[in-house]
Amino acid sequence: MRIMIVSDTHGRHANLDTALKREGSIDMLLHMGDIEHGEHDIEAIAQSPLHMVAGNNDYFSYLPKEKEIQIGPYKVWLTHGHNYFVSMDIRHLRDEARARKVDIVMFGHTHKPYIDLEGGVIVINPGSISYPRQEGRRATYIIMEIGADKRAHFELKYV
Repeated sequence: MRIMIVSDTHGRHANLDTALKREGSIDMLLHMGDIEHGEHDIEAIAQSPLHMVAGNNDYFSYLPKEKEIQIGPYKVWLTHGHNYFVSMDIRHLRDEARARKVDIVMFGHTHKPYIDLEGGVIVINPGSISYPRQEGRRATYIIMEIGADKRAHFELKYV
């Protein structure tokens, strides 16, 4: 199973379109918010099941603020993260993930990629595919793969 994880498109979908074409067939697309009225555009270009959550800039969006889904053997919590102070650190987010008894939490908001496989809960941020803020400022996304061994593997990718 191959899952593409993106965030913070802010109404600009060219890099998302490029990444989707590059990756070819995926089984699921996950968006961690700050879509800015691009929900229907993303639905149109997604060729797989799609889950999106609203970010702090998604005013009047019909999207849920948070969502819990099952991906293979993993209980996954999707959130933009701004309500958990992720710009300062991920402590509150990780504590909430533990309280929810999820295996993986995915978030956005910071525009900086982050993969933490330690601490009992996997914490993932794909960065921004449109407006990156990390050193080098390259647009990023993450591919999650679940192999025959049922273990999740994560790869940070650049557009």
